[in-house]
Amino acid sequence: MRAAIFDMDGLLIDSEPLWREAEVAVFGSFGVPLTEEMCHQTTGMRHDAVVRYWHARHPWDQPDHEQATALLLDAAEDLIIGRGTLMAGAQETIDTLHARGLKLAIASSSPLRLIEAVVNKFALGSYFTVLHSADNEIAGKPDPAVYQTTMSLLGVRPQDCFALEDSVSGVRAARAAGALVIAVPDSAAADRPEFAEAHIVLSSLTEFSVDLIGA
Repeated sequence: MRAAIFDMDGLLIDSEPLWREAEVAVFGSFGVPLTEEMCHQTTGMRHDAVVRYWHARHPWDQPDHEQATALLLDAAEDLIIGRGTLMAGAQETIDTLHARGLKLAIASSSPLRLIEAVVNKFALGSYFTVLHSADNEIAGKPDPAVYQTTMSLLGVRPQDCFALEDSVSGVRAARAAGALVIAVPDSAAADRPEFAEAHIVLSSLTEFSVDLIGA
C-alpha cells in the first residue's frame, strides 16, 4: 500500500453527535420533527443532500435549500470547532501510517472550510498531502467521485491505497472507487448488515494495525 484515505466526521473526529445536534436544531426551526435517531439515516451524506432528503419528507416553505444548507453548515461548524475531539486511536493511526511513509489524505462530505478548520485545530496539516471535499464533485458519497479525485491528486492507483470509513455511504463510495476498505462504524450503527461490504470491520481505530493491510 502506498496511500491511506481517511473520512473525517465520525472517523477522525468525534463530530457525528455534534452534526446530529445541529441537524435537530436547524431542521427543527423549519418545523421538521427530526430526532437524533432519525439523523442516522443521512450519516455520511453531503450536507446539501441531507437538506434535500428531509425537505422531500417534511416539506417547508422557507428558507430555500441553499439557505438551509448554509444554516446547517454554520451551526455544525460552530459545534465541531468548539467541542469536537479526536476519535480514540486516530492520532496513533495517523502517526503509524505517516512513519511508514504512506501518503495520507482526507476525503470528506464536509466542506473544505470545515476540513481545513479541523486539520488546523488538531495540528494535522503536516501529515496530509491532500484534503478533498465532496462539495467539489457532482455527487457525494456513496458516489465514488470524491475518492477517485483524491486518488488522482495523490498520484496512486486504487489497488495501492486503502480507505477508512465510518458510514455505509462512505464504504460504498470507497469500494466503488476500487480501494481496500476498513470500516469503523459507530456503535449505534455497527449491526447494520451493509458494513459487511467493507473488507475489514473494526470497532475502533485503536484496533488498527498495519498488519491488516499487509504493510
